[in-house]
Amino acid sequence: MRPLYLPHHDGSPAYLETGRGADAPPHLEDHVTVRVRTQADDPVEAMWVRTTYDAEPVFHPMVAATVDEGSSSRWWSGTFPVHNPVTHYRFLLARGESQQWLTGAGLADHDLPDAFDFKVSAFPEAPDWARDGVVYQIFPDRFARSAAAAERPTPDWALPAAWDDPVLFELADPRTPLQLFGGDLDGVTDHLDHVAEVGADIVYTTPVFPGESNHRYNASSFDRVDPVLGGDEAYARLSAAAHERGWRIIGDLTTNHTGDTHEWFRTAISDPSSPERDYYCFRPDGSYECWMGFVTLPKVDHTSPALRSRMVEGPDSVVARWMRPPFALDGWRIDVANMTGRLGAVDVNHEVARAVRRTVTAERSDAWLIGEHNHDATGDVDGDGWHGTMNYSGFSWPLWSWLRDPDTVARAFGRPLPVPRRDGHAFVRAISQWQGMLGWRATSAGWNIVGSHDSARIRTLVGTASAHRVAAGLQFTLPGIPMIFAGDEIGLQGVTGEDSRRTMPWERRQDWDLETMSTYSSLSRVRREHTALRRGGLRWAHVEADAVAFLREHPDGDVLVTARRAAGPAIDGLPAGRLVLATEDTDPEVGSAHAGPVLTIHLVG
Repeated sequence: MRPLYLPHHDGSPAYLETGRGADAPPHLEDHVTVRVRTQADDPVEAMWVRTTYDAEPVFHPMVAATVDEGSSSRWWSGTFPVHNPVTHYRFLLARGESQQWLTGAGLADHDLPDAFDFKVSAFPEAPDWARDGVVYQIFPDRFARSAAAAERPTPDWALPAAWDDPVLFELADPRTPLQLFGGDLDGVTDHLDHVAEVGADIVYTTPVFPGESNHRYNASSFDRVDPVLGGDEAYARLSAAAHERGWRIIGDLTTNHTGDTHEWFRTAISDPSSPERDYYCFRPDGSYECWMGFVTLPKVDHTSPALRSRMVEGPDSVVARWMRPPFALDGWRIDVANMTGRLGAVDVNHEVARAVRRTVTAERSDAWLIGEHNHDATGDVDGDGWHGTMNYSGFSWPLWSWLRDPDTVARAFGRPLPVPRRDGHAFVRAISQWQGMLGWRATSAGWNIVGSHDSARIRTLVGTASAHRVAAGLQFTLPGIPMIFAGDEIGLQGVTGEDSRRTMPWERRQDWDLETMSTYSSLSRVRREHTALRRGGLRWAHVEADAVAFLREHPDGDVLVTARRAAGPAIDGLPAGRLVLATEDTDPEVGSAHAGPVLTIHLVG
């Protein structure tokens, strides 16, 4: 049966009503209303919503609405109390002797664990500006040089490079992290018009703290901005310029480790009796834990109240200080969030996440907190810590697998083998199962990433401009918040994360893929214009090896998205609609045949 005709619920506003506004979370002990859509001729005789009340299963009956004449759908509705801060629920459907469960991962004919249950959370959601925005990621050393950059001395640790020099990217080459192109924060400010043209309104820079590398994840201090980037004054200017446009700006902080040149660590090494000694995970023999074996990245110890107070918790912490003027950050992306506070038998990760959340919301009620997590974030995003994650597992990996060019030179990221090429059925299963595991809210608040400073460029992975534009289209139309890595919009290449950190070719505009940049601009505009693409549910309408289609449903209006990775015939049986965007010139009819990769967006209903 085509997925469009299957029973459906997803936790979006069309299917869950809290009584406190379309997107507002419920309070504890509120009763929420949930709905399930079935086909009018589906012989479902009875339905229950099953919740867990203090971990005990409880069943609440659902009531079927009368089917209006001419309607193809029947709606079932029921209510249950939000007794626990994160309440799980699923649906039991009865058809004669047949029973099925409807969970976040879809329909099941067998009993399955609660891990796939839908979730409703009583914790505050990510702020509206974040869920409605478009993030633009900037790696400062490679984005742009201001006029003042040439006047600054090159640090002793750095290997200076001219702007158009090839990037050193092999991890075995010790020069790779030391190659410095001299991009700075005033250079970012100088090019905000470009960010606006792309359609982004949230500026995210990788770390700006001083560190003896071009990536600066090995911070030597959290008290100041790297002078190579222009210092505190340049960061304040960038923040002011972004806010003057009505935009937001978020920082990048590593809570798992510092650099071995960090002032805290140097004190800890030189004076074992110092308070800073407890900030790190020293072993009895004087050696120390570090990130993934890199001795230049000593791991901090979040069981230390003093470390937490100085770094993440309270008004005097690093987290809080940079959220106040003149920097006025609107939130943080937390690097290595998955490993923070975890070491062997010790696991205080959730405590740290909650502490950071308390700190940011004390400084700014609408602050945003994103955790880096390129694995399984299930259980880490239940609502009172990170609002969401960089959703590699639930978005990037499935998309890369579906759109991968079989002949790509892109290298493996995060695993020993390159990403495999899989068909549309595997793509949809992966998206659905991760959405079921993470929950609707965490999925919607996570970042949809087609590439970042840690992965191969999307253009290199998929091979063609048309396939790249399909990837961008899915990034903007599936649930989640699009994050564009600077340069993707003009077709920059890169076989690894380090190679992807190529400089922006401002003086070589003839090398830009302007058609792809126009597509990004149009996608940003259409996403802002249609609530369904920002807040709507997700219902798959068609799945085959080389093409997929889905509905984003919202009370304000529905949108149909069709994506092809290859040429194919027309797709029949899709809802009629009006074309509002196509990534290539194509027939405006819904589901029309096309000679290659293309993504279309139609208004339906």
